[in-house]
Amino acid sequence: MSSIIVYFSRKGNNYVNGTIKNLTTGNAEVIANMLQELTNADIFKIEPVIPYSSDYSECIEEAKEDKRHNARPELKSYPENMDKYDTIYLGYPNYWGTMPMAVFTFLEKYNLSGKTIKPFCTHEGSGMGSSESDIKSVCNNSDVKQGLPVHGANITKAQLEKWINL
Repeated sequence: MSSIIVYFSRKGNNYVNGTIKNLTTGNAEVIANMLQELTNADIFKIEPVIPYSSDYSECIEEAKEDKRHNARPELKSYPENMDKYDTIYLGYPNYWGTMPMAVFTFLEKYNLSGKTIKPFCTHEGSGMGSSESDIKSVCNNSDVKQGLPVHGANITKAQLEKWINL
């Protein structure tokens, strides 16, 4: 059984507990790295060719426009072979009630039929939003497990391990 952690994360200005803070590592990346320590899974970061602004206010406007246009931003790269994985841990921040549109770009690139997808989502109060149902719509022949909403990056390895084993 082979697993991969695929995630989108953004460092720079982020909304954290009611204030804007400059993060050297985005919350989803912090969790992805913890997951890798616990699972020894391969890891891949989703990176759009044109990154979102490092300024929080500009980023959320860019993300809103992407969602409004149902954009599929071009990605810098893709994993070489997704066929060898049966479990995909899929991480992202909640952008406007769902995943960043670059995550949709990634999911639509592959036939993920028969694979297990375990989503985790960082947020500041909005939980998973519609991302679980959105993943199920795109990957309708995959086994999409209940997602893990994480406020910021506030999770322990023990909590993450419990979710991994669900």
